[in-house]
Amino acid sequence: MSESPTMPMNTPVPCLARAVRSVFVGALGLVVGACASGGAPSATPEPAAPLIAREGAPRPKLVLFLTVDQLRPDYLVRWDKQLSGGFRRLLDRGLFYTRGVQDHAITETAPGHASTLSGRFPYSTGIARNSAGVNTPDAPLVGSAGTGASPFRFRGTTLADWMTAADPRTRVLSVSRKDRGAILPIGRGKQPVYWYAPAIGGFVTSTWYADSLPTWVSAFNATEPAMRHAGRSWDLLLPDSAYPEKDSVSMESGGQDFTFPHLFPDDSLRARNLLQTFPWMDEVTLDFAWRGVRELDLGAGPQTDLLAVSLSTTDAVGHRWGPDSRELHDQILRLDRALGVFLDSLIALRGEENIVIALTADHGVAPIPEVRSTWGDNAGAGRVMATDFSPAVAQIAPIVQQSGIDPSAFSFDWLTMEVDRAKVGDKTRELRQVARAFEKEVEKVPGVLRADAIDDLAHADTVKDAYARRWLHMFRPGGEVLVAITLKPYWYYGRGNSATHGSPHDYDAQVPILFWGAPFAGGRVDGPGAARVVDIAPTLASMLGIKPLERLDGKPLRRAQSPRTP
Repeated sequence: MSESPTMPMNTPVPCLARAVRSVFVGALGLVVGACASGGAPSATPEPAAPLIAREGAPRPKLVLFLTVDQLRPDYLVRWDKQLSGGFRRLLDRGLFYTRGVQDHAITETAPGHASTLSGRFPYSTGIARNSAGVNTPDAPLVGSAGTGASPFRFRGTTLADWMTAADPRTRVLSVSRKDRGAILPIGRGKQPVYWYAPAIGGFVTSTWYADSLPTWVSAFNATEPAMRHAGRSWDLLLPDSAYPEKDSVSMESGGQDFTFPHLFPDDSLRARNLLQTFPWMDEVTLDFAWRGVRELDLGAGPQTDLLAVSLSTTDAVGHRWGPDSRELHDQILRLDRALGVFLDSLIALRGEENIVIALTADHGVAPIPEVRSTWGDNAGAGRVMATDFSPAVAQIAPIVQQSGIDPSAFSFDWLTMEVDRAKVGDKTRELRQVARAFEKEVEKVPGVLRADAIDDLAHADTVKDAYARRWLHMFRPGGEVLVAITLKPYWYYGRGNSATHGSPHDYDAQVPILFWGAPFAGGRVDGPGAARVVDIAPTLASMLGIKPLERLDGKPLRRAQSPRTP
């Protein structure tokens, strides 16, 4: 399913989607999915910059973890002077890593969220793609019809597990518009986890977590949050002169409804669905989280509780209108105000000294290739189609035949050549020959930057070669993925009029990383690679004085407080 679930009726599904595939079977029988996405990564990450601790800070009673889906870090820099709410509070007194990174190759929502509070890369969490994320019929929704969801694919533990192991009194709540945004930061724990269901216009969970909705959730849903905005018009928050972006780019929103104002429908069915692409979805999510804080008494102590909130509207707006759009600019400003109201209320309830906040994003985004970007040089960017790989498929067919490997063992998905190893047997040497031959042929395709046999990346210099490092953080040698393809910067894979993400390039991988609260001194770190998303959970654990329950890929950005007893 597309990251942007409510595109206009006649708009092609974004290239990011794989649920609807256009496939062909080449001479080899290689199945090629038609949907995926297209500067260069920072070659050498700098050593992690230490947090500057404030000595003697009290143990917090609440950890608030915020993920803003598709939040590029440069948005907070570019529009800094227009921010006056929640972002303003965090930027003024928090520690802001302006070039944090999701240091893996397939920069999608599910892998990104799975890494946030686990401290581990996708190869370890088991979440490598949205299509292999959380959805399953084995965990039906509670409170609504629709596709079930659970963390059944997730492996290992998260900060929530470490906190509850250290203190069983710890309470946890996770909410999001997206099921994967709510589920994956928490991992496999059966904590209160809720996400938005358009079918009812309210929040649901699945049988993985509960058999029924709590009274407070049902009461919230009964208020029909989507209908509060029925017939409302989304217009600019600030005067027109405050927005340098053009409001007349026909490639945005599939050529439909690409200028302000945008009218929100007044019938309940359309309102419940379209709420997801209007700024008010974030307000509803924060309102629900606020209700949960009070109902579950989060942050009241004496233990430390965890509240995870994933805000998804920036992703929906970014996909539909693009990162260069006036709509995206206004969405960030509106989110800033909504977040400000939420943080003001939370601090008034629990006290500033009792709260710590960490904020990041699950991925960035690239501009639509046909739209000249105002922030990145995407001149000459184009698209690679599934059929462009037909010659490569044909060229390796004889090699596959000679190898004796069943051609049906191979498939192609998300710019990766994959193999069913159960059909290969002991033909490891032959399999590598096929992979290297395919790699060589694919690199001839216009728009392809490089192709890498995963087994060969084990010998790469992953300090200097960031592409190799990010692919190895996705997949390990000897697995089902044989070859990974990286398109040229700003190129897309497949058709569509929507912006998307998913590449190992920096514009998709760089995200903000921000810490706020009594243990953290304010400041700003601009160097590339100074902090990675996998460093967030171990940093918070160090700050809390608790130990992870397994080996992590991330590391604490130095202990962020004076020593204290767990």
